Amino acid sequence: MPKIKTNRSAAKRFKVTGSGKIVRHHAKSAHIKTKKTPKLKRNLRASAIVRKCDEKRVNRMLGN
Repeated sequence: MPKIKTNRSAAKRFKVTGSGKIVRHHAKSAHIKTKKTPKLKRNLRASAIVRKCDEKRVNRMLGN
């Protein structure tokens, strides 16, 4: 079996923590910030953990 190539776009979007969880950034935080509340913009800055149902798919893209 050949090795699975890493999906380069996924490698730029996801990071794996030391405990094996996958970290992602929130969507909707890049532009059109005038209509978003300060609370929403503040919450979008924080990173999030990929859900259990999507972990398998993201791991496959990362080549893990």
